[in-house]
Amino acid sequence: MTRTSSSTPAIGLTHSVRGALDLITNARDGVLLWQVACEFLTASRKLDKQGFTPAHAWNRLGEFRDLLALVLPTDGNLTRAKELHLIRGASLWDALILAACVEAGVEILYSEDLPGFEDFEGVHVINPFK
Repeated sequence: MTRTSSSTPAIGLTHSVRGALDLITNARDGVLLWQVACEFLTASRKLDKQGFTPAHAWNRLGEFRDLLALVLPTDGNLTRAKELHLIRGASLWDALILAACVEAGVEILYSEDLPGFEDFEGVHVINPFK
């Protein structure tokens, strides 16, 4: 089984966002990492002035949850994320996401912003916009 996840859930309706929505909608065995759900809500706050309100963000997150199994963090996530963050130089969010992928058995992670971690402990990172 190839489990997939995306660290960039779609927010609006741009070309790249439509591509992200297609990936999410068509993912087989896809998962929604807790960290990605939280990052999505945080990033969505910047779109309030464009009409994408917090209520819209929560509703869209609900749509993602209808399509993808929610994966909660484990104690092992923090241990692995700490190493990635402090020793390997990953950002905190990236470290949490990569660690969660390893713990959840995700083999393919769709992300546009994980340079240096294209292949990490069995997780293959693919930029869907290249």
